[in-house]
Amino acid sequence: MQKEQAIVLHGEGVRTQDMKSAIHDFNAQRQMNPELGKAVGHLVLSWSAFDKDKLSQKVMVERAAEYMTKMKIQNTQYLIVEHRDTNQPHIHILYNRVDNAGKSISDRFQKRLNQKVCKEMTLEHGYYIGKGKALVNRGKLRGLDKMRYELADQIRIASRSAVNWKQLEGALSSSGITLIYKYKSGTDQIEGISFQKDGTVLKGSKVDRSMSFLALDKKLRENFQQHMSVRRRMWERGTPPPAQEKMLSHRYGLPNYPEENLLKDLMDPVTQHDTTNPELKRKHKRKKSRGLHL
Repeated sequence: MQKEQAIVLHGEGVRTQDMKSAIHDFNAQRQMNPELGKAVGHLVLSWSAFDKDKLSQKVMVERAAEYMTKMKIQNTQYLIVEHRDTNQPHIHILYNRVDNAGKSISDRFQKRLNQKVCKEMTLEHGYYIGKGKALVNRGKLRGLDKMRYELADQIRIASRSAVNWKQLEGALSSSGITLIYKYKSGTDQIEGISFQKDGTVLKGSKVDRSMSFLALDKKLRENFQQHMSVRRRMWERGTPPPAQEKMLSHRYGLPNYPEENLLKDLMDPVTQHDTTNPELKRKHKRKKSRGLHL
C-alpha cells in the first residue's frame, strides 16, 4: 500500500482509506488470539503478460475471492492490492490469520495446495501457460530456485554439443558442476544422476525432466549419431573430416561402463554402408557355393 503504483482493489473487514487504519483494524482482531505468532498472511497471485486483456480490476478481485475459498482462507479480514511495478499483472493478498471468530487459520501445506489451486484456476479460466523455463523472471529468483534454473541453463548448453558423457562432464566441470551417478542396488547399472554445484546437490529430474539420466543419455546418443553421420558423408565425398579426440561411444566416460560394449555401441546406432564392389561380391558367392558341392 505504500508503493506509488499500489492500488487497493478491495478490503474485507478493514478500512482502506490509509495504511494506518488498515493496520489498526488488523491488530484489533488479532487481540482475539494473541498467542498466534505470525498473524498476517501474505499471498501473491500473478498472471502472464499475455493475460492482461482478460484482467480488469473487477475480475482480479473475483479471482482473489475464488482463490482464497479454494485455499480455505475464509471468514476473516483481508486486503487485495494491485501492484503495477512489473509487466506481469499481479495482486497481493494480505489476510488476518485470526478469523472473525478468533480461531487460527492454518498455513500448513500452503505451498503444496497453492500449486494445485493455481493450476486448476489457470486451466479453468484459460490463462496462459508458459512453455518450459524461458518466460520465468530470472532476476527475482532466489536460493534453490535460482540454482535450479542456473543448472538447467548450463546443462542444456553443454548437452547441445557433447557426444558422450566424458565430454558432458568436461563441459560442466568448467562451470563448477559435478555429476553424481546413482546405481541400481547391488549392481553397477546406472539408474539416475544428480548435479552438484557450490555444495548444493539436485537430482537431474528435479532440475528439469529433460535432465534425468535416461533423457540425457538419449540426447547424447542422438548427438553421437549425428556427428558420426556427418563424418561418414565427408568420407564418402572424398573429404577427410578434421581430426578428433578419441570418441568410443556416446557413453564414453561413464564409470564401470563395460569395455566390451564400446565397439557395439559405436557401431549399432549408425547405419552401415556396404562399400564392397557388387560384382566381386557375386563372384565370391559363386566360388563359395561351388565349394559346397561334392
